Amino acid sequence: MMQSKRRVIASVSIPSWRAIAHMFIHSCQYRFVDRFSAGVANACYSIAICAVLASGVSGDEVGVDFESDVAPVLIKRCVECHQGNDPAGGLDLTSRTTMLAGGESGNPVDFANVDESYLLQRIVDGEMPPEKQGKPQRLADDEIHVVRDWLANSAPWPGDRKLDFFERTNDLRAGRDWWSLQPITSPEIPRTTKLPQPANPIDAFVQRQLEANDATPAPEADRRTLIRRLYYDLIGLPPTENEIDDFVRDESPDAWLQLTNRLLDMPQYGERWGRFWLDLARYADTSGYERDQEKPFAWKYRDWVVDAFNCDMPFHQFVIEQLAGDEIENRSERSVIATGFLRLGSWNDEPNDPADYQYERLEDLVHTTSSTFLGMTVKCARCHAHKFDAIKQQDYYRMASAFWAGPVPVGSEQDLGGPKEQTLGFKEVLGWTDLGNRPQPLHVLKSGERHQPMEEIVPASLSFVPKLERTFQPAPEDAKTSRRRLQLAEWIADPNNPLTARVWVNRIWQHHFGKAIVRTPNNFGFLADPPTHPKLLDWLASEFLQNGGRTKHLHRLILTSQTWRQSTLHPDAERLTTHDAGNRLWWHAERRRLDAETLRDSLLAASTELDLTVGGEGFRPTISPEALEGLSRKTDAWQASKPEEQNRRSIYMFLKRGLLPPMMTTFDLCDPTLSCGKRDVTIVPTQALALLNNQFVHDRSEHLANVIAEQSGDVESQVKLAWSHVLRRQPTASELRMSLNHIAAQQETFASKQDSDVQSGNPTQVLGLASLCHVLMNSNEFIYVD
Repeated sequence: MMQSKRRVIASVSIPSWRAIAHMFIHSCQYRFVDRFSAGVANACYSIAICAVLASGVSGDEVGVDFESDVAPVLIKRCVECHQGNDPAGGLDLTSRTTMLAGGESGNPVDFANVDESYLLQRIVDGEMPPEKQGKPQRLADDEIHVVRDWLANSAPWPGDRKLDFFERTNDLRAGRDWWSLQPITSPEIPRTTKLPQPANPIDAFVQRQLEANDATPAPEADRRTLIRRLYYDLIGLPPTENEIDDFVRDESPDAWLQLTNRLLDMPQYGERWGRFWLDLARYADTSGYERDQEKPFAWKYRDWVVDAFNCDMPFHQFVIEQLAGDEIENRSERSVIATGFLRLGSWNDEPNDPADYQYERLEDLVHTTSSTFLGMTVKCARCHAHKFDAIKQQDYYRMASAFWAGPVPVGSEQDLGGPKEQTLGFKEVLGWTDLGNRPQPLHVLKSGERHQPMEEIVPASLSFVPKLERTFQPAPEDAKTSRRRLQLAEWIADPNNPLTARVWVNRIWQHHFGKAIVRTPNNFGFLADPPTHPKLLDWLASEFLQNGGRTKHLHRLILTSQTWRQSTLHPDAERLTTHDAGNRLWWHAERRRLDAETLRDSLLAASTELDLTVGGEGFRPTISPEALEGLSRKTDAWQASKPEEQNRRSIYMFLKRGLLPPMMTTFDLCDPTLSCGKRDVTIVPTQALALLNNQFVHDRSEHLANVIAEQSGDVESQVKLAWSHVLRRQPTASELRMSLNHIAAQQETFASKQDSDVQSGNPTQVLGLASLCHVLMNSNEFIYVD
């Protein structure tokens, strides 16, 4: 019986097992949609080899195939080091010719005595591949048998076939067949089988997956919840009680779409969504490091971003102006202001080694550009080919060459790391431009070390999408710039670029739902979290491109979907949480805490102090003496703006890299050192303590109490006004009773202590009311959005 089973297993050849593996992979929605799928083919391959070994059938009898058996082993385990202009040991394993030519140790293969071949001995002894971080990298027994049997057959190698390290994905790294590098498609909208077919395609994709997992979406949230969620989503501010009541009573069929369009047309929309982009652009108003000098007119870039969102600038233009607004045909002051994107990085005017620092600045420009627009970590290829993604070391320097013509190299004209005003061509602008049209050569650096230059780089696009790969053309002789950034920007903004649209629609989804479809929004590579709904992501990207790259069209699509309008509560939550705790199926809405800016703005809105002035220079918030204690020159280091100037929205807050406002960082304001695609969201005791004790919050409570006291002298009316201002609703009977009791108790406490505020003329009744306002501002109902 056992022999019979062995014969059956052995009758399936290794190529057949590989074919089975490829059939599985191609049945996925994407080829190699995640690391699990990439490893399945390798697992099938290993099973095949083990079966053959157990059967006693030789590799010759089974027939080792180069493409399906040998090439994967060489690419996965050998070619990383044995390729290119400087292969390890001088041995290039990318072609049969270079392999047989040998390396520093001579001919690696003896076909007359394969087992004594130097190549096979090093593999069997575990010397090749070499150890990594002290861990052996020895080939698995099945892989060694493949190599041995292949060499025993005189190492057949198809024609001029040349192995490419990135040609295919395996369980260690992504190749050029990785899902995010494939062309964007417009998938067919799925049909639901159990639920009614939804009108919005977003719901069709989501509900089809829910059906496949024996789940249903949560019911729609109530209208009061929906309008509050919508306001915070689009403008980052709460609706008034009257606005809520009007919407709840409005039964017209287009009430929701009309409300959505009205909010999209408000200037506060650009402020809300512009703030998300500023995180990606690592926006701050100073340079960082010890001196932390102000970057004059950085605020003009912030205003440009706000305006770009408000006018629904096509994303193609949005990309090009930020990377090359000085190089476009109809350049203007505004397009040059957009290049502030490249100026916002930190700047050290006294680096330890200026020659090294120029390459640090290049890395910042490459990383910010690639992670923001492409969702790829190109900076990881500075010293060697990317360990996980199809990015050559040459790709890093190709992208870097686009910025090398600017004020980066040592000895170039610089003003706080940028060009001088006369070179830029406009006064009072923080922008970027090249210093000439023929920059000095940039070399690939061995191990990223400037003392080890290798070949001069030819400026070009990245190579991971061969059909889009292009060499950048030299600028005309009479051009003022190299035109490299413009060509890079056009390559990024090309509608055929598979990454740009996917990355952007993923970011839009993230800020509407609290989590993205690809939950690592700055990384679409091998280490990324796989997309929850790959076809939905492609459909959104395709729809976005077909509608001219207009972001507001995406908002409307998402906000009119049943998926977005779900409740946070689900009747079958206990079972579904066990099955999908991360809500990857989107079976309910996420309850979200207000971020730092919306929390501060909401406090000002509740206290009636919010100043909605749009644009202009930022304000400097008051910072407590304790936070200034570590500064060497406390008085000179920070001068707060006048109190009335500090009532503007938080996007207009002056951000000093070395002194971020503690209240904001407590609620997860991101560090502007690097591009941030997803802020941390923490729930820690210091947040509750900040809301209870921070002077800014107390000032809002007391101001609101004084406003209410002027409107009404009746305590019950005051309570109702407090609830209306803070929570935008009226209290229930029990809430009203508890509020009245709280005020009475606090008044008695303040009176007995003869508080200093009482002596200054602030009556105990107002202090009691301020205490109630403070309690409401600390409530979960105020701080969270359902």
